[in-house]
Amino acid sequence: MSITYIGLESARQLRNARGLIFTFAIPLVMLLIFGSAYGAGGAMDKTTGLPWVVVTTIQMAGYGGMMAALGQAFNIVTERSLGWNRQLRVTPLSGTGYLVSKVVAALAVSIASIVLLILVSVVVLGAKLSFLGWSMATLGLWAGVIPFALIAVLIGQFAKPSYAQPLFMVVFLGMAILGGLWIPLQIMPDWVSTVAQVVPSYWLNRMGQMGASLSGNILEPILILLSWTVVLAGFVIWRYRRDAARN
Repeated sequence: MSITYIGLESARQLRNARGLIFTFAIPLVMLLIFGSAYGAGGAMDKTTGLPWVVVTTIQMAGYGGMMAALGQAFNIVTERSLGWNRQLRVTPLSGTGYLVSKVVAALAVSIASIVLLILVSVVVLGAKLSFLGWSMATLGLWAGVIPFALIAVLIGQFAKPSYAQPLFMVVFLGMAILGGLWIPLQIMPDWVSTVAQVVPSYWLNRMGQMGASLSGNILEPILILLSWTVVLAGFVIWRYRRDAARN
């Protein structure tokens, strides 16, 4: 049943045209604005050794992937308010199966957003990078989205409809800013860069940059994001089982 539900959940998310337009439109507009501004004249970023337009593309693709994953929180809040979660708990669907279904659905929407933004950057902004570089950047960003899918599940499990949106915006904006997905951390105060290394969005961005440049100690962001994933998954399963026992 878990496998069937995972497929149905992923297909349902990809059919949500209104949600997809909102998820894709904002990062796409920001990419066109920032990419044109920072990528003019083929300027290079000294920190990563990549063209600024490529750095901006990775930032916006990471932003789009993160936004797509975190957006799942609203779906979960809606399901809880309608009593759908209570119905699932009387089925053979396990807590792990429920968790995996939400993560897979988030990853399905996220990869679509990441690929779209990279394609637009290449075609419209003329961003140049090797095929291997783009492929590794895409893979790094996609893998880095997993913790945000789990954060979305947690928000959905704890938040009530009345304050789900404010909570989402606080988490979302904080992650975007501290991760350097809107503004490069190089031009921000040093303390921001220090704090940023605690949050997963920083390492999401780093995964994309290292993939694009085909260099760097990729093991570091992998281990940090994996740690976030394990801890968050534990919280999600605990919360699901607690609700099941209570109901």
